[in-house]
Amino acid sequence: MELITILKAIILGFVEGLTEFAPISSTGHMIIVDDMWLKSKEFLTKYGANTFKVFIQLGSILAVVVAMKDRFIDLLGLGRRSKEGAEGQRRLKLSHVIVGLIPAGILGVLFEDYIDEYLFSTATVLIGLVIGAVLMIIADVFGGKNPKVHTVDQITYKQALIIGLIQCLSLWPGFSRSGATISGGVLTGLSHRAAADFTFIMAVPIMAGASGISLFKNIEYISFDAMPFFTVGFISAFVFALISIKFFFKLIDKIKLVPFAIYRILLALVIYIFYF
Repeated sequence: MELITILKAIILGFVEGLTEFAPISSTGHMIIVDDMWLKSKEFLTKYGANTFKVFIQLGSILAVVVAMKDRFIDLLGLGRRSKEGAEGQRRLKLSHVIVGLIPAGILGVLFEDYIDEYLFSTATVLIGLVIGAVLMIIADVFGGKNPKVHTVDQITYKQALIIGLIQCLSLWPGFSRSGATISGGVLTGLSHRAAADFTFIMAVPIMAGASGISLFKNIEYISFDAMPFFTVGFISAFVFALISIKFFFKLIDKIKLVPFAIYRILLALVIYIFYF
């Protein structure tokens, strides 16, 4: 495998890891970077373009698990907090996460093939970037001023369901899963940090599930010849996602969503000018 191919895997992993959990759409950035710069479509088609992109998402998923390991241990009922917490103490439960996952999980299974075939393009990503940015601006303008929920442990089932419904919008490439769910959380009364925490927690099972289904359907692409390319992309995504997550947690409560929305709109405008 040529060095340039490995470098492309590192770059795509970098883009995935850096953008997966920021509300700017990792899928959109990978499609744009590949279509407009790397021009590796021929190679990626040989090894399964969408399969590779799904595979390296597993690196980002692992980064979340590492960064929030205590929270996941607690959700599974294995942590000290779960066993020794005060009686009646309110905290996030696994059932809250499941409620938030159901809507997008159902639609994702039903429309996965359609999305893969028709929506993975620069044009559709531009639409998702702009509409997602509008939702984020609306969230900051009409929500987030005086949040009633300051930690993810205070979330209700109703809020989890509403966030899950809004998350369905992120099935459109470019919309951004975190952009949709953080916006939904803020609009339902969560602080930006609480919404981000819930977003990251929900991302693990839904991304792992989607990745597992996609990889199973495209197992023929994961060959010995392709493994160096896939592995390098996975490691790159994991490292940069871990860095991105820690930075994002410190940033989100300070700058909120509007700066990310402005970036999305400017990015869409620049790409429209140069690409079309």
